[in-house]
Amino acid sequence: MMMSSSSMAGAGSSELIYRGHDGAPQPVADESASAAGSYSSSAKPPHGTNKAPLLRYVMGEQRLLFALLGMALASLVFLLAPSSTASTSSSVAHLAAVGLAARQYGGRSSGGAVSSRLAFEAEPRRGLLHPGRVPLGLKRKGLRVVVTGGAGFVGSHLVDRLLARGDSVIVVDNLFTGRKENVLHHAGNPNFEMIRHDVVEPILLEVDQIYHLACPASPVHYKHNPVKTIKTNVVGTLNMLGLAKRVGARFLLTSTSEVYGDPLQHPQVETYWGNVNPIGVRSCYDEGKRTAETLTMDYHRGANLEVRIARIFNTYGPRMCIDDGRVVSNFVAQALRKEPLTVYGDGKQTRSFQYVSDLVEGLMKLMEGDHVGPFNLGNPGEFTMLELAKVVQDTIDPNARIEFRPNTADDPHKRKPDISRAKDLLGWEPKISLKKGLPLMVQDFRNRIFGDQKDANTNAGDN
Repeated sequence: MMMSSSSMAGAGSSELIYRGHDGAPQPVADESASAAGSYSSSAKPPHGTNKAPLLRYVMGEQRLLFALLGMALASLVFLLAPSSTASTSSSVAHLAAVGLAARQYGGRSSGGAVSSRLAFEAEPRRGLLHPGRVPLGLKRKGLRVVVTGGAGFVGSHLVDRLLARGDSVIVVDNLFTGRKENVLHHAGNPNFEMIRHDVVEPILLEVDQIYHLACPASPVHYKHNPVKTIKTNVVGTLNMLGLAKRVGARFLLTSTSEVYGDPLQHPQVETYWGNVNPIGVRSCYDEGKRTAETLTMDYHRGANLEVRIARIFNTYGPRMCIDDGRVVSNFVAQALRKEPLTVYGDGKQTRSFQYVSDLVEGLMKLMEGDHVGPFNLGNPGEFTMLELAKVVQDTIDPNARIEFRPNTADDPHKRKPDISRAKDLLGWEPKISLKKGLPLMVQDFRNRIFGDQKDANTNAGDN
C-alpha cells in the first residue's frame, strides 16, 4: 500500500528528532524530496552537507566512552605529576587536621583562634609544629635516680648527696644489711622514696640513672648465705641492666677490689685480671662481682647501654654496720667496748682506706663523666693491720690490747689501688686522711653503741 507524502514526511521528522535533531523539519515540495530526506537521516550525507548532526550524535550516544577516556587521562597526569604536588597536598591535609583537632579541644568559642594559631606556628615546609616549644608549666627538674642498696652504708651517703643537689631519689633495698635509720631523716622529703624490694626480683621504674650498689659487702654477711650473694650479683644485676635498657637510663655498677683476689701485681691497675679462687669461700662475692662486670660490659656492647663501672677499695665512715667483719668497724667497736683488737694472721697484710664522702664524690664524677671504666676508687695510702690498730688505739684508747688470731681463707696479703686513671680522666682523688676521718666514724659508733645500751637498760628497768 502506497504511503502518502505527508506520512513519509512525518516519519522522517520523527526519526530526525529521535536522532537528536531538535530543530523543526523543513517542508518538502513533493514525495521525492520527502524520500530523499528520509534517506539522508540514515545514510551518509552527500558531500558538502552539515556535519554538526554527526558530532552531536557521537557525543550523545558515546558518553561512557568519553568518561573512561577522561579517567585514564587524569590517572596518567596524577602518576606523572612531580612529588612536590603530593607534598603540598600532604601539608594542606596536615594543616586541615591540625585545625580540626584545635576545634575539638579548644571549645566552640575559642576553636577558631586556636586553629589559626596552630596553623600559623606550623612549619611551612614540613607541616610540623615547632619542636622547641615547651608546654607552659613544664620546667626542667632534677634527675630521677634509683639507688639499689640505698639504705646501706655507702648507699645512704650517696642518697644524701643526690638529694642535696636537687635530684629525686628512689631507694630500693631489702634491708638485709641496710637500715631504715640510715635514710630516716629524708622521710618528709617529697623528692625521696623508699621501696622495700629484693633486686633478684624484677622491678619497673621510670628513672634517668641507676646506681647499683645492692649486695652484701662484708665477709660476715656474704658468707652467711653465699648462694643468695651470687644471685644478687648475677640475677640482680641482670634485672637492673634490663631496667636501664627499657627506660634508657645510665647504669653504674659498684664492683669491688675483690675482683683482683689475692693479687700478684702491686699496686693494682684496672688492666690487671686478678688472682681469684673460683671455688673458695669468698668466691660468691669475688666471682659474683666479676660476672656482674661481664654482664655490664655485654649490655654496653650488645645493647649500646650507657654504663659505668667502679671498683671500690676499703671504705669506712659513719653508718657502717657494727661487727660486720670488716677491719675498721671491728677495731673501732672493740676499742669502744674495751675489748681486744683482733688481728688475723701476723698483721702484716696491707689495706688502703678511704673515707665514705671521698668515695661518693668519685661515684658521682664517674656517673656524670664520659668514661665507662672500670675505675679504681680508693685511697692509695697503704696501712698494715698493725698500723691500723695503732691508729685506732691513738684515737680511742691507748691501752687497747691487740689479740692475734689465725688468718681466714683466701685473705689477700696486699691491697693498694693505682688511681692514675681516676685522676686523669675523672679529676678525682681522695682528700680525707685516715687520721682525719676515723674520729668522725668513732663518734657515730659511740652514739650508736652506747645509745643502744642506754635504750636496752631503760627498757629492762621498765619491765
